[in-house]
Amino acid sequence: MNNHVSSKPSTMKLKQTINPILLYFIHFIISLYTIITYIPFYFLSESRQQKSNQIKAKPVDSNPESAYRSINSLDGLASLLYPGCDTLDKVFMYAKNKFKDKRLLGTREILNEEDEIQPNGKIFKKVILGNYNWLSYEDVFVRAFNFGNGLQMLGQKAKTNIAIFCETRAEWMIAAQACFMYNFQLVTLYATLGGPAIVHGLNETEVTNIITSKELLQTKLKDIVSLIPRLRHIITVDGKPPTWSEFPKGVIVHTMAAVQALGAKGSMENKPHSKPLPSDIAVIMYTSGSTGLPKGVMISHSNIIAGITGMTKRIPKLGEDDVYIGYLPLAHVLELSAELVCLSHGCRIGYSSPQTLADQSSKIKKGSKGDTSMLKPTLMAAVPEIMDRIYKNVMNKVNEMSSFQRNLFILAYNYKMEQISKGHSTPLCDSFVFRKVRGLLGGNIRLLLCGGAPLSATTQRFMNICFCCPVGQGYGLTESTGAGTITEVWDYNTGRVGAPLVCCEIKLKNWEEGGYFNTDKPHPRGEILIGGQNVTMGYYKNEAKTKADFFEDENGQRWLCTGDIGEFDPDGCLKIIDRKKDLVKLQAGEYVSLGKVEAALKNLPLIDNICAYANSYHSYVIGFVVPNQKELTELARKKGLKGTWEELCNSSEMENEVLKVLSEAAISASLEKFEIPVKIRLSPEPWTPETGLVTDAFKLKRKELKTHYQADIERMYGRK
Repeated sequence: MNNHVSSKPSTMKLKQTINPILLYFIHFIISLYTIITYIPFYFLSESRQQKSNQIKAKPVDSNPESAYRSINSLDGLASLLYPGCDTLDKVFMYAKNKFKDKRLLGTREILNEEDEIQPNGKIFKKVILGNYNWLSYEDVFVRAFNFGNGLQMLGQKAKTNIAIFCETRAEWMIAAQACFMYNFQLVTLYATLGGPAIVHGLNETEVTNIITSKELLQTKLKDIVSLIPRLRHIITVDGKPPTWSEFPKGVIVHTMAAVQALGAKGSMENKPHSKPLPSDIAVIMYTSGSTGLPKGVMISHSNIIAGITGMTKRIPKLGEDDVYIGYLPLAHVLELSAELVCLSHGCRIGYSSPQTLADQSSKIKKGSKGDTSMLKPTLMAAVPEIMDRIYKNVMNKVNEMSSFQRNLFILAYNYKMEQISKGHSTPLCDSFVFRKVRGLLGGNIRLLLCGGAPLSATTQRFMNICFCCPVGQGYGLTESTGAGTITEVWDYNTGRVGAPLVCCEIKLKNWEEGGYFNTDKPHPRGEILIGGQNVTMGYYKNEAKTKADFFEDENGQRWLCTGDIGEFDPDGCLKIIDRKKDLVKLQAGEYVSLGKVEAALKNLPLIDNICAYANSYHSYVIGFVVPNQKELTELARKKGLKGTWEELCNSSEMENEVLKVLSEAAISASLEKFEIPVKIRLSPEPWTPETGLVTDAFKLKRKELKTHYQADIERMYGRK
């Protein structure tokens, strides 16, 4: 194994319980097989081992404050995807001309919807979906052009704001392309935002027109329309909803099809429309913010193009054979960037949702196919929460297997982990043992990219092994257009986020309070600063925050202060090791990284989610825990504790039992004594973006969680 591996295979191996004599025989067969196949594997894998050991980025000079650049951009940062394509409308025009009749956007047909009553009396909506129906590049271009012209005829002016508040779907991308063509500034809002946050975003940007779905209009917008005085036109992407008498006068509801028809008629007159400049705002993206009201990040055409240029270079052989599954929020910079990368390279994008993704997903009727089974994607993006969920679900199924099946799986898993660490592949294991697991995501995934938050080494290695494909981690913020770093596909190390992309450079700034310095040995450490064309214009109508987070150097290059703490490995790859906001000084003077505590405990089968909490007036850490219902119920049975789900979660005896499990895991993970939670609160309700306790990328909203559990905090710290 090379020197950069962050987690040894021995620490991530699964435990087996098998007869020692049988185990000896199996190991003999494995050794024989390994010897026979060593020579062809050696020649096939040598290049990957060499690549894995090579330098990927290095400092521009010997100064500790020097920026690191990818070895492919030492002489200058990349900012253009295609020559002359310096705005997003030009990028799409280039792709449309090159891939004209190729499929671009796919949507599954709804064959049937029915309500299914659950054992607890709740009603779940289940769907049976048909095949994917596709729009070609030419189809999407015509629809976007007509839609943009229709919006112009409704009074939308160039360089003015228009909002999209809609789920991830083909119409979202069509609307976005229309705005890029006609130089409308697209304001994006998460579909899961609460009323006050939506009102804040729409009023701050002074939009007169909003694009939404029938469902969101009925469930969210209807109640707040009267609080958005400038609103004039609502365009629904999926058919016309009923009009309500309580709608303010002057607000007109249109369908997207009607606006496109209006634009198609108007385009006969061939009136010229305003074209964007690279420096013009393309998107004002409202973050789902882990603190306070969401902030609007102003992202220019040149910012997005630089970002997707950098990302593209880390995805080998990207092209017409690739199929991407889109299901994360398009209002999130990770999903928007990923789809624009695919759109600009002739890939197909098939739309999905977290509720219809797999055969076992919550809205898919039993016996019918989920989206991955139908689409068979080759590329997929995910956030750690989704990957952790897949990991736990598969491991639960492994634990339910017969003893023989379970031990066979574990032997194959541990064997493949050893082989991966040596740079070898395992075609027999992939074909016979992991084919079924791989089939959960359609069976054709060649690259899984994770972003939004750090992915645990255990989950990353599990996905590598069971899904038989590279699992890359990326690091970026909305403020850097999602671009920063991405791991190379041949780099199977865990716990790192890769080297800087070719569009940007990264340097580490000393943070004395946390004890992180760019002169630290053996690895330089400090606050991560990202510089390059992908660094955005700042926050909309918030100059003070813009000045605090952004600055320009003497060469006119823009920099972003991320607030994240990183360290560089000798090969130029970055690790995220802390966050300024997550560091708390305890009463006795020790510093606790809340994120570190959570990362050490989150992968326990007993834990679905965890938030560590501490403050400087006390000497110990506490925690809020969303337990796994199946695991907690089983633990209660073993300990002789009875009650409903709510009663178990509210039981002090149950809290103590869970605390014992957490403490053992914390010691195994080498947490310091002062970092281990001393008291916890079990939450019977999961944390979802709808509850407002996590963001759309499932990052913890610490401020909201603190408010939500204030009474418990006081109880655990002995004030009540």
